[in-house]
Amino acid sequence: MDIKSLDILIVGAGPIGLACAIAAKKAGLHYVVIEKGALVNSLYHYPVNMNFFSTSEKLEIDEIPFISKEPKPSKQESLEYYRRVATSKELHIRLYETVQGVEKKVNRFEVVTDKAIYSSTNIIVATGFYDIPVQLNVPGEDLPKVTHYYSDPHAYAFQKTIVVGASNSAVDAALEIYRKGGDVTMIVRDKAIGERVKYWVRPDIINRIEEGSITAYFNAEITEITDTTVSFSQDGIIKTIPNDYVVALTGYKPDFTFLESLGINLIGEQKIPAYNEKTMETNVNGIYLAGVICGGLETHKWFIENSRVHAKMIVDAVVSKK
Repeated sequence: MDIKSLDILIVGAGPIGLACAIAAKKAGLHYVVIEKGALVNSLYHYPVNMNFFSTSEKLEIDEIPFISKEPKPSKQESLEYYRRVATSKELHIRLYETVQGVEKKVNRFEVVTDKAIYSSTNIIVATGFYDIPVQLNVPGEDLPKVTHYYSDPHAYAFQKTIVVGASNSAVDAALEIYRKGGDVTMIVRDKAIGERVKYWVRPDIINRIEEGSITAYFNAEITEITDTTVSFSQDGIIKTIPNDYVVALTGYKPDFTFLESLGINLIGEQKIPAYNEKTMETNVNGIYLAGVICGGLETHKWFIENSRVHAKMIVDAVVSKK
Protein backbone atom coordinates (compact mmCIF):
# COMPACT_ATOMS: atom_id res chain seq x y z
CA MET A 1 0.00 0.00 0.00
CA ASP A 2 1.42 3.36 -1.08
CA ILE A 3 0.43 5.89 1.58
CA LYS A 4 1.25 8.71 -0.83
CA SER A 5 -1.36 7.78 -3.44
CA LEU A 6 -4.52 6.83 -1.54
CA ASP A 7 -7.99 7.16 -2.99
CA ILE A 8 -9.60 7.20 0.45
CA LEU A 9 -8.31 7.72 3.98
CA ILE A 10 -10.85 6.66 6.60
CA VAL A 11 -10.65 8.18 10.08
CA GLY A 12 -12.15 5.80 12.62
CA ALA A 13 -12.14 1.98 12.79
CA GLY A 14 -15.59 1.53 14.27
CA PRO A 15 -18.20 -0.67 12.56
CA ILE A 16 -19.05 2.04 10.00
CA GLY A 17 -15.37 2.77 9.32
CA LEU A 18 -14.88 -0.95 8.68
CA ALA A 19 -17.90 -0.97 6.36
CA CYS A 20 -16.35 1.92 4.40
CA ALA A 21 -13.06 0.02 4.13
CA ILE A 22 -14.81 -3.08 2.80
CA ALA A 23 -16.72 -1.02 0.22
CA ALA A 24 -13.51 0.74 -0.85
CA LYS A 25 -11.68 -2.56 -1.23
CA LYS A 26 -14.52 -4.07 -3.28
CA ALA A 27 -14.36 -1.06 -5.60
CA GLY A 28 -10.63 -1.55 -6.12
CA LEU A 29 -9.72 1.72 -4.40
CA HIS A 30 -6.51 2.34 -2.48
CA TYR A 31 -7.48 3.05 1.12
CA VAL A 32 -6.31 2.95 4.73
CA VAL A 33 -8.15 3.22 8.05
CA ILE A 34 -6.58 5.32 10.80
CA GLU A 35 -7.76 4.70 14.38
CA LYS A 36 -6.41 6.45 17.48
CA GLY A 37 -7.35 3.55 19.75
CA ALA A 38 -8.24 -0.14 19.54
CA LEU A 39 -10.30 -1.73 16.79
CA VAL A 40 -13.93 -0.59 17.29
CA ASN A 41 -12.57 1.57 20.08
CA SER A 42 -15.92 2.89 21.32
CA LEU A 43 -17.37 -0.61 21.64
CA TYR A 44 -14.20 -1.70 23.45
CA HIS A 45 -14.87 0.96 26.11
CA TYR A 46 -18.51 0.04 26.60
CA PRO A 47 -19.46 -1.52 29.97
CA VAL A 48 -18.29 -5.09 30.46
CA ASN A 49 -21.79 -6.55 30.81
CA MET A 50 -23.49 -4.44 28.13
CA ASN A 51 -25.95 -5.92 25.65
CA PHE A 52 -26.95 -4.09 22.50
CA PHE A 53 -30.43 -2.71 21.94
CA SER A 54 -30.24 -4.01 18.35
CA THR A 55 -30.39 -7.66 17.36
CA SER A 56 -27.28 -9.19 15.86
CA GLU A 57 -28.39 -9.09 12.20
CA LYS A 58 -28.78 -5.31 12.44
CA LEU A 59 -25.15 -4.99 13.50
CA GLU A 60 -23.84 -6.95 10.52
CA ILE A 61 -21.73 -5.27 7.87
CA ASP A 62 -21.28 -6.45 4.28
CA GLU A 63 -23.90 -9.16 4.92
CA ILE A 64 -21.35 -11.11 6.98
CA PRO A 65 -23.42 -13.17 9.47
CA PHE A 66 -23.23 -12.13 13.12
CA ILE A 67 -24.24 -15.13 15.22
CA SER A 68 -24.94 -14.55 18.92
CA LYS A 69 -26.31 -16.87 21.58
CA GLU A 70 -28.94 -14.35 22.71
CA PRO A 71 -31.29 -12.13 20.67
CA LYS A 72 -29.40 -9.06 21.94
CA PRO A 73 -25.66 -9.64 21.44
CA SER A 74 -23.14 -8.80 24.15
CA LYS A 75 -20.18 -6.46 23.99
CA GLN A 76 -17.76 -9.39 23.90
CA GLU A 77 -19.63 -11.02 21.02
CA SER A 78 -19.52 -7.77 19.06
CA LEU A 79 -15.76 -7.38 19.59
CA GLU A 80 -15.24 -10.93 18.37
CA TYR A 81 -17.44 -10.31 15.34
CA TYR A 82 -15.73 -7.12 14.20
CA ARG A 83 -12.26 -8.61 14.78
CA ARG A 84 -13.18 -11.51 12.53
CA VAL A 85 -14.56 -9.15 9.89
CA ALA A 86 -11.33 -7.13 9.88
CA THR A 87 -9.24 -10.29 9.74
CA SER A 88 -11.22 -12.18 7.11
CA LYS A 89 -11.43 -9.13 4.83
CA GLU A 90 -7.71 -8.37 5.34
CA LEU A 91 -8.45 -4.70 5.80
CA HIS A 92 -5.69 -2.07 5.88
CA ILE A 93 -6.04 -0.67 9.41
CA ARG A 94 -3.53 1.29 11.46
CA LEU A 95 -4.42 1.28 15.15
CA TYR A 96 -3.21 3.56 17.94
CA GLU A 97 -2.40 6.27 15.44
CA THR A 98 -3.81 9.78 15.86
CA VAL A 99 -4.60 12.28 13.11
CA GLN A 100 -2.90 15.56 14.04
CA GLY A 101 -3.70 17.70 11.03
CA VAL A 102 -5.17 17.81 7.53
CA GLU A 103 -4.15 20.22 4.76
CA LYS A 104 -5.57 20.54 1.26
CA LYS A 105 -2.84 20.29 -1.41
CA VAL A 106 -4.32 21.09 -4.85
CA ASN A 107 -6.56 18.04 -5.52
CA ARG A 108 -5.34 15.93 -2.60
CA PHE A 109 -5.28 16.03 1.18
CA GLU A 110 -2.10 15.70 3.21
CA VAL A 111 -2.96 13.94 6.46
CA VAL A 112 -0.40 14.11 9.23
CA THR A 113 -0.58 11.59 12.09
CA ASP A 114 1.73 10.96 15.00
CA LYS A 115 3.32 8.14 12.97
CA ALA A 116 3.23 9.04 9.26
CA ILE A 117 2.17 11.47 6.53
CA TYR A 118 -0.48 10.33 4.05
CA SER A 119 -1.73 11.74 0.76
CA SER A 120 -5.30 10.97 -0.23
CA THR A 121 -7.81 12.21 -2.78
CA ASN A 122 -10.70 11.73 -0.34
CA ILE A 123 -11.28 11.50 3.39
CA ILE A 124 -14.09 9.73 5.24
CA VAL A 125 -14.71 10.85 8.81
CA ALA A 126 -16.30 7.99 10.77
CA THR A 127 -15.21 8.95 14.27
CA GLY A 128 -18.47 8.50 16.18
CA PHE A 129 -19.08 10.49 19.36
CA TYR A 130 -17.96 8.45 22.39
CA ASP A 131 -14.59 10.08 23.08
CA ILE A 132 -15.70 13.43 24.50
CA PRO A 133 -18.04 13.31 27.53
CA VAL A 134 -20.51 16.09 28.22
CA GLN A 135 -19.19 17.83 31.33
CA LEU A 136 -21.18 18.72 34.43
CA ASN A 137 -19.15 21.92 34.77
CA VAL A 138 -19.29 21.95 38.56
CA PRO A 139 -16.61 22.31 41.23
CA GLY A 140 -15.00 18.96 42.06
CA GLU A 141 -15.70 17.30 38.70
CA ASP A 142 -11.95 16.72 38.28
CA LEU A 143 -11.68 14.68 41.50
CA PRO A 144 -10.45 11.06 41.11
CA LYS A 145 -13.78 9.78 42.46
CA VAL A 146 -15.62 11.13 39.39
CA THR A 147 -15.80 9.28 36.08
CA HIS A 148 -17.73 9.82 32.85
CA TYR A 149 -17.28 6.19 31.81
CA TYR A 150 -18.64 3.06 33.44
CA SER A 151 -17.17 -0.40 33.00
CA ASP A 152 -17.63 -2.89 35.84
CA PRO A 153 -19.93 -2.74 38.90
CA HIS A 154 -17.51 -4.57 41.21
CA ALA A 155 -15.52 -1.39 41.93
CA TYR A 156 -18.61 0.19 43.52
CA ALA A 157 -19.63 -2.67 45.81
CA PHE A 158 -20.47 -1.37 49.33
CA GLN A 159 -19.81 2.22 48.20
CA LYS A 160 -22.14 5.21 48.21
CA THR A 161 -22.34 5.79 44.46
CA ILE A 162 -24.17 8.52 42.60
CA VAL A 163 -25.16 7.80 39.00
CA VAL A 164 -25.93 10.97 37.05
CA GLY A 165 -28.45 10.69 34.22
CA ALA A 166 -31.33 8.44 33.20
CA SER A 167 -30.24 7.17 29.79
CA ASN A 168 -29.74 3.49 28.94
CA SER A 169 -26.15 3.57 30.16
CA ALA A 170 -27.05 5.30 33.41
CA VAL A 171 -29.93 2.92 34.14
CA ASP A 172 -27.77 -0.14 33.39
CA ALA A 173 -25.03 1.17 35.67
CA ALA A 174 -27.44 1.93 38.52
CA LEU A 175 -29.03 -1.52 38.38
CA GLU A 176 -25.73 -3.39 38.11
CA ILE A 177 -24.08 -1.47 40.94
CA TYR A 178 -27.15 -1.97 43.17
CA ARG A 179 -27.10 -5.72 42.48
CA LYS A 180 -23.40 -5.92 43.39
CA GLY A 181 -24.07 -4.38 46.78
CA GLY A 182 -23.62 -0.70 46.02
CA ASP A 183 -25.63 2.04 47.73
CA VAL A 184 -26.99 3.76 44.60
CA THR A 185 -28.44 7.25 44.24
CA MET A 186 -29.52 8.62 40.87
CA ILE A 187 -29.44 12.34 40.10
CA VAL A 188 -31.74 12.98 37.13
CA ARG A 189 -32.25 16.36 35.46
CA ASP A 190 -35.58 15.30 33.92
CA LYS A 191 -38.81 14.54 35.73
CA ALA A 192 -38.73 10.77 35.13
CA ILE A 193 -36.77 7.86 33.66
CA GLY A 194 -36.44 8.47 29.92
CA GLU A 195 -38.77 6.84 27.40
CA ARG A 196 -35.72 5.77 25.33
CA VAL A 197 -34.56 3.38 28.03
CA LYS A 198 -34.66 -0.23 26.80
CA TYR A 199 -38.21 -1.49 27.13
CA TRP A 200 -37.19 -4.61 29.05
CA VAL A 201 -35.08 -2.58 31.53
CA ARG A 202 -37.31 0.46 32.18
CA PRO A 203 -39.84 -1.40 34.41
CA ASP A 204 -36.94 -2.83 36.44
CA ILE A 205 -35.40 0.55 37.31
CA ILE A 206 -38.82 2.11 38.02
CA ASN A 207 -39.68 -0.75 40.40
CA ARG A 208 -36.32 -0.52 42.19
CA ILE A 209 -36.87 3.21 42.72
CA GLU A 210 -40.45 2.78 43.90
CA GLU A 211 -39.49 0.10 46.42
CA GLY A 212 -36.60 2.23 47.72
CA SER A 213 -33.75 -0.09 46.68
CA ILE A 214 -32.35 2.76 44.55
CA THR A 215 -32.82 6.38 45.58
CA ALA A 216 -33.64 8.81 42.77
CA TYR A 217 -33.83 12.60 42.78
CA PHE A 218 -35.64 13.96 39.72
CA ASN A 219 -35.62 17.56 38.48
CA ALA A 220 -32.17 17.68 40.09
CA GLU A 221 -28.67 18.82 39.07
CA ILE A 222 -25.35 18.48 40.85
CA THR A 223 -23.88 21.78 42.05
CA GLU A 224 -20.68 20.65 43.80
CA ILE A 225 -18.61 17.53 44.45
CA THR A 226 -16.18 17.15 47.35
CA ASP A 227 -14.07 14.22 48.55
CA THR A 228 -16.87 12.97 50.80
CA THR A 229 -20.11 14.61 49.64
CA VAL A 230 -22.19 15.70 46.67
CA SER A 231 -24.46 18.74 46.67
CA PHE A 232 -27.32 19.12 44.24
CA SER A 233 -30.23 21.40 43.54
CA GLN A 234 -33.75 19.99 43.39
CA ASP A 235 -36.65 22.34 42.71
CA GLY A 236 -34.50 25.24 43.89
CA ILE A 237 -33.45 23.60 47.17
CA ILE A 238 -29.79 22.64 47.75
CA LYS A 239 -29.23 19.23 49.33
CA THR A 240 -25.97 17.55 50.36
CA ILE A 241 -25.48 13.80 50.79
CA PRO A 242 -22.49 11.56 51.68
CA ASN A 243 -20.74 10.08 48.66
CA ASP A 244 -17.81 7.86 47.69
CA TYR A 245 -18.05 7.81 43.86
CA VAL A 246 -19.80 9.71 41.07
CA VAL A 247 -20.53 7.99 37.75
CA ALA A 248 -21.59 10.88 35.52
CA LEU A 249 -23.21 9.32 32.46
CA THR A 250 -24.42 12.59 30.99
CA GLY A 251 -23.75 11.70 27.38
CA TYR A 252 -21.01 12.28 24.82
CA LYS A 253 -20.45 14.48 21.80
CA PRO A 254 -18.51 14.38 18.53
CA ASP A 255 -15.14 16.06 18.14
CA PHE A 256 -16.45 19.31 16.67
CA THR A 257 -12.99 20.89 16.85
CA PHE A 258 -11.70 18.29 14.41
CA LEU A 259 -14.64 18.81 12.04
CA GLU A 260 -14.16 22.57 12.10
CA SER A 261 -10.42 22.17 11.45
CA LEU A 262 -11.39 20.37 8.23
CA GLY A 263 -13.55 23.33 7.19
CA ILE A 264 -16.85 21.51 7.69
CA ASN A 265 -19.78 23.82 8.47
CA LEU A 266 -21.77 23.06 11.64
CA ILE A 267 -25.40 24.13 11.46
CA GLY A 268 -27.63 25.34 14.30
CA GLU A 269 -27.63 24.65 18.01
CA GLN A 270 -27.33 20.91 17.39
CA LYS A 271 -24.18 21.51 15.31
CA ILE A 272 -25.31 19.28 12.45
CA PRO A 273 -22.45 18.95 9.95
CA ALA A 274 -23.25 20.11 6.42
CA TYR A 275 -23.36 17.18 3.99
CA ASN A 276 -25.17 15.95 0.88
CA GLU A 277 -27.69 13.30 1.94
CA LYS A 278 -27.26 11.42 -1.34
CA THR A 279 -23.47 11.21 -1.35
CA MET A 280 -22.52 12.02 2.29
CA GLU A 281 -20.02 14.58 0.96
CA THR A 282 -19.62 17.64 3.16
CA ASN A 283 -19.32 21.26 2.08
CA VAL A 284 -15.61 20.51 1.65
CA ASN A 285 -15.12 18.75 -1.67
CA GLY A 286 -13.60 15.31 -1.09
CA ILE A 287 -14.45 15.00 2.60
CA TYR A 288 -17.31 12.65 3.53
CA LEU A 289 -19.09 11.72 6.75
CA ALA A 290 -20.27 8.27 7.80
CA GLY A 291 -22.14 7.01 10.84
CA VAL A 292 -23.23 8.77 14.00
CA ILE A 293 -20.96 11.77 13.36
CA CYS A 294 -23.58 12.95 10.84
CA GLY A 295 -26.04 13.80 13.62
CA GLY A 296 -24.00 16.41 15.48
CA LEU A 297 -25.39 16.63 19.00
CA GLU A 298 -28.35 14.48 17.92
CA THR A 299 -26.41 11.38 18.85
CA HIS A 300 -29.55 9.20 18.96
CA LYS A 301 -30.31 9.77 15.28
CA TRP A 302 -27.76 7.43 13.69
CA PHE A 303 -26.85 3.89 14.72
CA ILE A 304 -24.89 1.03 13.19
CA GLU A 305 -28.07 -0.43 11.74
CA ASN A 306 -29.23 2.67 9.86
CA SER A 307 -25.85 4.11 8.84
CA ARG A 308 -24.26 1.02 7.31
CA VAL A 309 -25.57 2.27 3.97
CA HIS A 310 -23.28 5.29 4.15
CA ALA A 311 -20.32 3.17 3.08
CA LYS A 312 -21.73 2.26 -0.34
CA MET A 313 -23.13 5.76 -0.89
CA ILE A 314 -19.72 7.31 -0.31
CA VAL A 315 -17.72 4.83 -2.36
CA ASP A 316 -20.19 5.10 -5.25
CA ALA A 317 -19.75 8.89 -5.14
CA VAL A 318 -15.95 8.59 -5.09
CA VAL A 319 -15.92 6.13 -7.99
CA SER A 320 -18.22 8.37 -10.04
CA LYS A 321 -15.60 11.11 -9.84
CA LYS A 322 -12.74 9.00 -11.15
